[in-house]
Amino acid sequence: MSWTKEDLQELVKSKLTERLFTVVSNREPYIHVLSGDEIQCIVPASGLTVALDPVMRACGGVWIAHGGGSADGEVVDDKNRVSVPPDGPCYTLRRVWLTKEEEEGYYLGFSNEALWPLCHIAYTPPNFDEAYWNTYKSVNQIFADAVLEEVGDSQAFVFIQDYHLALLSRLIKAKNPQVITAQFWHIPWPNPEAFRICPWGEEILDGLLGNDLLGFHIKYHCDNFLETVRLMLEARVDHERSAVSRGGRTTLVRPFPISVDFHRIAQDAAKVEVTEEMEEIRRRWQLGDEFIGIGIDRLDYTKGIPHRLRALDNFLAKYPEYQRRIVFFQLGEPSRIHIKKYKELNAELDDLVEEINWKYQSANWKPIIYVREHLSPTTLLAFNRLAHFCIVSSLQDGMNLVAKEFV
Repeated sequence: MSWTKEDLQELVKSKLTERLFTVVSNREPYIHVLSGDEIQCIVPASGLTVALDPVMRACGGVWIAHGGGSADGEVVDDKNRVSVPPDGPCYTLRRVWLTKEEEEGYYLGFSNEALWPLCHIAYTPPNFDEAYWNTYKSVNQIFADAVLEEVGDSQAFVFIQDYHLALLSRLIKAKNPQVITAQFWHIPWPNPEAFRICPWGEEILDGLLGNDLLGFHIKYHCDNFLETVRLMLEARVDHERSAVSRGGRTTLVRPFPISVDFHRIAQDAAKVEVTEEMEEIRRRWQLGDEFIGIGIDRLDYTKGIPHRLRALDNFLAKYPEYQRRIVFFQLGEPSRIHIKKYKELNAELDDLVEEINWKYQSANWKPIIYVREHLSPTTLLAFNRLAHFCIVSSLQDGMNLVAKEFV
């Protein structure tokens, strides 16, 4: 079945009736930044935006997120709202402001030094810091206050995103029990033995069970969650219905494999500006008739980027006839660079790219080009059209959308 914008609008209207459709996430779908004397609106490289922006465009509503852009505060009204997207506004972005200390404790600290490695079996130990946990709780309350300001006493539907906001549904319903909440966990859920090492695991589970519906990418993650609840909480776990009953409430736990808006991507990729950008890429890096490969990743130890580059090294050593015939672009900007593991990965990639290029490069060719900068959607589409192959080599991941966008 092929879904249209109109189909999606009708589905949401029929299911939500008069409820306000509200999305809540840490990351915002549009960022306003200062560029010289001008303010630019950019779209972050985010699977979350790829998946949910088309839904919000079709259905309208409010998206609540942390405002982190250098000009985010310049464009909002007195209620911290701005209409997006800029080329045809059709929904409201409500920004939440955090102090540097709150962002460090909640986002860099507990979310990404504790929950992220806990849920990804990537052999990086979590850092369970009580100060980070306390900040995580207080920031979840900040988001809850913003949601309650937007929905008031109405019967809203609030769609919560990801592991940054594990406590949010419980906090919202403490003040407005009429709100229906659903939450999608965009990363894997580990087995119970792994999760039980978290000192605040019971509170996290209790927060997630405040939802009416809790979604994961695949059934395996749902089963892991149900078994974790069974072992850690006093609750009735119904494996047949994939549901948890606790304190007079029932939470349905379901798998929702996610996809991308293929029609929109195809239309955008066919635009003249993408073709022009392809020519600019060829000119900038003096590309000829080489086989072009790409890897598109945020810099993260779960993405297997060093493993990918070593595989290319092995390929060129085993099949020397492909030397000077392949150019591989590793695309993506650094992230979370204030966390030690990410700094170490950044340094490792610098050394590895230099080592492999030194081994094989000639006067006018090198096998790996590392593009470490923010790339516009137009540039990413141009790279996707230019490339003959794309490598996705995550050690463990959620529903990685890079392969789907490439195809």
